[in-house]
Parts: sequence; structure tokens; C-alpha cells
Amino acid sequence: MKTCDIIGISDSRQQWFSPEITEVIRNGKVFSGGKRHHEIVARLLPEGAVWIDITVPLSQVFEQYQSHDHVVIFASGDPLFYGFANTVQRECPGVAMRVFPSLNSLQMLAHRMCIPYQDMHVVSLTGRDWTKLDEALINGESMIGCLTDRQKTPHAICQRMTEYGYTNYRMTVGEHLGNEDSERVSVYDEQATYGHPNCIILQKTAERIRPFGIPDAEFSLLDGREKMITKMPIRLLTLQALDLPRRHVLWDIGFCTGSISIEARLQFPHLQIEAFEVRPECKAIMHENARRFGAPGIGVHMGNFLTCCDDVAAHSTPDAVFIGGHGGHLKEIMEKVLAVMSEDGIIVMNSVKAPKVTTDSHQLWDEACSELGLRQEPPLHIQLNEHHPITILRCKR
Repeated sequence: MKTCDIIGISDSRQQWFSPEITEVIRNGKVFSGGKRHHEIVARLLPEGAVWIDITVPLSQVFEQYQSHDHVVIFASGDPLFYGFANTVQRECPGVAMRVFPSLNSLQMLAHRMCIPYQDMHVVSLTGRDWTKLDEALINGESMIGCLTDRQKTPHAICQRMTEYGYTNYRMTVGEHLGNEDSERVSVYDEQATYGHPNCIILQKTAERIRPFGIPDAEFSLLDGREKMITKMPIRLLTLQALDLPRRHVLWDIGFCTGSISIEARLQFPHLQIEAFEVRPECKAIMHENARRFGAPGIGVHMGNFLTCCDDVAAHSTPDAVFIGGHGGHLKEIMEKVLAVMSEDGIIVMNSVKAPKVTTDSHQLWDEACSELGLRQEPPLHIQLNEHHPITILRCKR
């Protein structure tokens, strides 16, 4: 395929095209699109037209395209808005492409609702995970437009928002937008059945407080032990030491109550956070705290870090690592981290100076850094009220 025209269409069975698009269709010989697109435009195609269905695997579709010099492709809405034109650019970087957009589904829904949408924050859940919606909710975006799929349905979205306490939005659902027979726009109803395709617009109805520093007393604790949580001022200083505004992936090793992961999630929602813990009872505590404070999207991994981190490393390259617990295996943990961490990554640990502690974690840190060739940065010594002194340690390659 040397050239292609990509035409955006709505769900209407009475499509109107400009003279320029009409001419493109009239002169076309090879056409392509999804099954639904074919149903809409079949009667408009010239006699003898060849049709290539867009189905998975897409590699086979593009193999068929390569047998033709020019292909006219029909796509939904604006093909450059999370659309098929992006796929064509990726798979056929040398192709000469023209795009004729229509309104995308979220634009159509905003028009049906008669609401200005210039400030709408758009996320696509079509074939994607929850990451971008979670980030938008934590950031408290005033209006969020969501593209859905058959798994990330309005019901699934509402369930996730409710689980993490984001009930301060009104959801409007648009189904089959543009279709004269089945279009419907309605405020979300948990008893309703929604047809596909659909999209939603979330409008914030009230502010949700996002604290800068969660009070320690509000966390569920391991066996009720207050000493098993990183205290809030130390927690915030630890996040500062991790340099999180510039980081992308945080690993929290030995998360216990989840306070570091949850605080990081709320303050830096762009982060991918993977949390590790060996004590099985901490899993429920982490989930309870994450739901309580509205911190969805933290990856929770139970078991010995040295044996369970490999699977996580396959899809996650940390550039910030916090070691909250090491069980006497600090050097082995740091060695494992170095094998997967990005070149500019940073490792942080808090060392507690307690009279009854026989193993000096600061000494273990110094020895591990020396043996692994790590460069230590100046430590920060701090004591909070009557608690034992703490040293925040930081190192890089």
C-alpha cells in the first residue's frame, strides 16, 4: 500500500459526505473497515469494489493492504483520535495518507448534552487498563470523557469508582451515537443495560479532598502496631528523596501497611507503582488502605521479593526503589534491584537507630553500597518527637 484515504463516519445509516469524500469513494477500488462500517457504507461503494475486513490479528489485514497500491479505509469518528489512522502510521510509516474526520463519539455526546467540552480530559479504556482513568480521578479532573469497550463498560467503570470512593461524579452514557434507530443518551443507572458501542462523560459534582500527607492514625495497621508504619513527615521526606516528579516506575519493597505506595500514588498519580511484601496478612491491609484513601492502580505482589520480582520486571523497569524491609537480605535485594533498574534509577531506605536492634541497617547499607559499587548521597538525619532517630539513605549507580 503506497497511499490511503481514511474516512471517519458516525453510526448513522444515512451518511452524508462532502463532494471531495464522495469523489474518493467513487474512484476507489479497494475498501476496508470493520463489520459495522461495512454495513453502513456497503450501498455507497462502486460496483466491483473489493472489501477487506479489519479483524484481529491486524498483521493479516496489513498483509492484504500490501497487495494494493491504494486503499480507502472507513473508521469511526475522527481516525486520528485513538483511531485506526494511528495504527496505519505505526504499521506503514512510509504510506501517503489523507484523513477525512467526522465527529468523534465524545464530541457527539457533549453536543447531545449541550455542554462545552474544551476542558474535557479524555481517557481511552478501549483495550487498555485502568491507568489513565485512575490518574484522572486522583487528579480530580472536572470533566472526564471515557472511551469504553466490552470489558470496561459503564457498569465496570462505576464499580471501580465506587470501590475507591470516587462517587463525586455524575456519569452520562451515550449509546450508538448517530444511529437513527438505537441512539440513546442517559444518566447512568445501575439497573440499565447498555448497548455497545458506547462512551461516557463524567462531570464532577463535588470536590474530593486529597491530603498532602495522610495522618498516621487513619491507616489500618499490621496488628494495630503504630511502629509498623512510616510516620507521615518521614514519609513525605522519603518521597522527596525518591525524586518522584521525574520518575515513572516506583517499586516499594516491604510495603507493610502500604503507606509509602499510597502516599506516592496520591501525590504523583502518573507513577506506575509495584509493591512487594512477604507477610500474607499485609495484602488485605494494603487493599483496605488503598480503597480508604482513593488510591487505585497499585500493583500488589506477595511473597519473597527475591523470587517474585522477576515476573514484575518483565513489564516494569523501576527508576525509583524504596526498601522498607529487607529481612537481613539487604545486599541480595539491592543486587536484584540493580539487575532490573534503569541506569539513572535511585534507591532509598530509612534506617532506624533503635537501642534494642542488634542488626545495624545503616551498616548493612554501607557494606552493600561498597560491594555493589553504588554511589551514596549525603544522608538525612532526623528525629520525630519521641521516636527513634531515622536516617534517610539514598544511592545511585
